[in-house]
Amino acid sequence: MLDEEPTFEDVLACVFDIQGHEVQAYMTLRENPGTTVAELAADLDRDRSNVNRSLSTLQERGLVERERRLLDAGGHVYQYAAKPLPEARELMHETLDEWTAYVHDRIEEFGQETN
Repeated sequence: MLDEEPTFEDVLACVFDIQGHEVQAYMTLRENPGTTVAELAADLDRDRSNVNRSLSTLQERGLVERERRLLDAGGHVYQYAAKPLPEARELMHETLDEWTAYVHDRIEEFGQETN
């Protein structure tokens, strides 16, 4: 069925229904935990507002955590970190299992509307 073996990034995008730029953000955060939006935007060469949206999506999916850090000069900054790979893999399994159960239920419902 598949012509080539899917990469981790391919599976991540498919299971969590995320875009390539969101996968890139996750992968960058895996290598650079504690990154701010500004730093991530620079690393990805993307606009900060786009990076913010990517981070929001990744947080909604449970792949990224945000931590508030107080600055010595006053104020605060948010730092982001990707879920560690073992936790991300477990989340992938759980998400895929939920989707599979949903699809199985839908398959059983097909044709019942007419009976």
